[in-house]
Amino acid sequence: MKNQNETLKILTKEWVLKAQEDERSAEILIKEGGSPNTICFLAQQIAEKYLKAFLVFNNQEFPKIHDLERLLKFCEKIERSFNKLQEEARFLSSFYIATRYPGEFPNFDLKTAKEAFEKAKKIKSFVLKRIKL
Repeated sequence: MKNQNETLKILTKEWVLKAQEDERSAEILIKEGGSPNTICFLAQQIAEKYLKAFLVFNNQEFPKIHDLERLLKFCEKIERSFNKLQEEARFLSSFYIATRYPGEFPNFDLKTAKEAFEKAKKIKSFVLKRIKL
Protein backbone atom coordinates (compact mmCIF):
# COMPACT_ATOMS: atom_id res chain seq x y z
CA MET A 1 0.00 0.00 0.00
CA LYS A 2 1.27 3.46 -0.88
CA ASN A 3 1.86 6.02 1.78
CA GLN A 4 0.50 9.56 1.50
CA ASN A 5 3.79 11.03 0.23
CA GLU A 6 3.96 8.51 -2.61
CA THR A 7 0.34 9.20 -3.51
CA LEU A 8 0.96 12.97 -3.53
CA LYS A 9 4.03 12.51 -5.75
CA ILE A 10 2.02 10.42 -8.22
CA LEU A 11 -0.78 13.01 -8.37
CA THR A 12 1.76 15.82 -8.73
CA LYS A 13 3.39 13.99 -11.64
CA GLU A 14 -0.02 13.61 -13.29
CA TRP A 15 -0.60 17.38 -13.10
CA VAL A 16 2.88 18.01 -14.52
CA LEU A 17 2.32 15.53 -17.36
CA LYS A 18 -0.95 17.26 -18.31
CA ALA A 19 0.82 20.63 -18.27
CA GLN A 20 3.60 19.22 -20.46
CA GLU A 21 1.00 18.01 -22.98
CA ASP A 22 -0.45 21.52 -23.16
CA GLU A 23 3.04 22.99 -23.53
CA ARG A 24 3.89 20.68 -26.44
CA SER A 25 0.61 21.56 -28.12
CA ALA A 26 1.23 25.29 -27.71
CA GLU A 27 4.77 24.93 -29.09
CA ILE A 28 3.44 23.18 -32.20
CA LEU A 29 0.75 25.82 -32.71
CA ILE A 30 3.30 28.63 -32.38
CA LYS A 31 5.66 26.93 -34.82
CA GLU A 32 2.93 26.16 -37.33
CA GLY A 33 1.08 29.48 -37.06
CA GLY A 34 -1.91 28.05 -35.21
CA SER A 35 -4.73 29.93 -33.56
CA PRO A 36 -3.45 32.62 -31.14
CA ASN A 37 -6.62 32.19 -29.05
CA THR A 38 -5.87 28.50 -28.59
CA ILE A 39 -2.25 29.24 -27.71
CA CYS A 40 -3.42 31.77 -25.11
CA PHE A 41 -5.84 29.23 -23.65
CA LEU A 42 -3.13 26.57 -23.50
CA ALA A 43 -0.77 29.03 -21.79
CA GLN A 44 -3.40 29.65 -19.12
CA GLN A 45 -3.85 25.89 -18.74
CA ILE A 46 -0.11 25.29 -18.41
CA ALA A 47 0.13 27.82 -15.58
CA GLU A 48 -3.00 26.49 -13.89
CA LYS A 49 -1.76 22.90 -13.93
CA TYR A 50 1.67 23.80 -12.56
CA LEU A 51 0.14 25.83 -9.73
CA LYS A 52 -2.17 22.93 -8.93
CA ALA A 53 0.79 20.53 -9.07
CA PHE A 54 2.52 22.65 -6.43
CA LEU A 55 -0.58 22.62 -4.24
CA VAL A 56 -1.00 18.86 -4.58
CA PHE A 57 2.69 18.30 -3.85
CA ASN A 58 2.19 20.25 -0.63
CA ASN A 59 -1.00 18.37 0.26
CA GLN A 60 -3.13 21.52 -0.06
CA GLU A 61 -6.75 21.24 -1.04
CA PHE A 62 -8.12 23.84 -3.44
CA PRO A 63 -11.47 24.50 -5.08
CA LYS A 64 -12.14 23.51 -8.69
CA ILE A 65 -11.29 26.90 -10.14
CA HIS A 66 -9.43 28.27 -13.14
CA ASP A 67 -8.60 31.68 -11.67
CA LEU A 68 -4.81 31.79 -11.51
CA GLU A 69 -4.78 34.74 -9.13
CA ARG A 70 -6.83 32.78 -6.60
CA LEU A 71 -4.68 29.68 -7.07
CA LEU A 72 -1.61 31.83 -6.54
CA LYS A 73 -3.03 32.99 -3.19
CA PHE A 74 -3.22 29.34 -2.08
CA CYS A 75 0.39 28.86 -3.17
CA GLU A 76 1.46 32.01 -1.31
CA LYS A 77 0.12 30.50 1.94
CA ILE A 78 2.73 27.76 1.51
CA GLU A 79 5.52 29.96 0.16
CA ARG A 80 5.33 33.74 0.13
CA SER A 81 7.67 34.06 -2.87
CA PHE A 82 4.79 33.06 -5.16
CA ASN A 83 3.66 36.67 -4.90
CA LYS A 84 6.38 37.38 -7.50
CA LEU A 85 4.10 35.74 -10.07
CA GLN A 86 1.13 38.09 -9.64
CA GLU A 87 1.62 39.89 -12.94
CA GLU A 88 1.88 36.60 -14.86
CA ALA A 89 -1.18 35.16 -13.12
CA ARG A 90 -3.25 38.28 -13.80
CA PHE A 91 -2.22 38.34 -17.46
CA LEU A 92 -2.94 34.64 -18.03
CA SER A 93 -6.18 34.44 -16.04
CA SER A 94 -8.03 36.46 -18.63
CA PHE A 95 -7.48 33.81 -21.28
CA TYR A 96 -9.59 31.07 -19.74
CA ILE A 97 -13.00 32.56 -20.51
CA ALA A 98 -12.02 34.98 -23.27
CA THR A 99 -10.67 32.23 -25.51
CA ARG A 100 -13.31 29.58 -24.84
CA TYR A 101 -16.62 31.15 -25.73
CA PRO A 102 -17.93 33.28 -28.58
CA GLY A 103 -19.26 36.73 -27.91
CA GLU A 104 -17.74 40.09 -27.30
CA PHE A 105 -14.31 38.74 -26.43
CA PRO A 106 -11.28 39.80 -28.46
CA ASN A 107 -9.29 37.68 -30.84
CA PHE A 108 -5.70 37.67 -29.71
CA ASP A 109 -2.71 38.07 -32.01
CA LEU A 110 0.37 35.87 -32.22
CA LYS A 111 2.48 38.41 -30.30
CA THR A 112 0.07 38.20 -27.35
CA ALA A 113 0.00 34.40 -27.63
CA LYS A 114 3.79 34.20 -27.50
CA GLU A 115 3.85 36.52 -24.49
CA ALA A 116 1.27 34.34 -22.75
CA PHE A 117 3.34 31.24 -23.50
CA GLU A 118 6.48 32.85 -22.05
CA LYS A 119 4.62 33.85 -18.88
CA ALA A 120 3.32 30.30 -18.51
CA LYS A 121 6.85 28.96 -18.86
CA LYS A 122 8.01 31.36 -16.14
CA ILE A 123 5.38 29.92 -13.78
CA LYS A 124 6.42 26.40 -14.82
CA SER A 125 10.07 27.09 -14.03
CA PHE A 126 9.21 28.70 -10.70
CA VAL A 127 7.10 25.71 -9.62
CA LEU A 128 9.50 23.02 -10.83
CA LYS A 129 12.25 24.51 -8.65
CA ARG A 130 10.00 23.91 -5.65
CA ILE A 131 8.72 20.40 -6.22
CA LYS A 132 10.95 17.36 -6.13
CA LEU A 133 9.67 14.53 -8.25
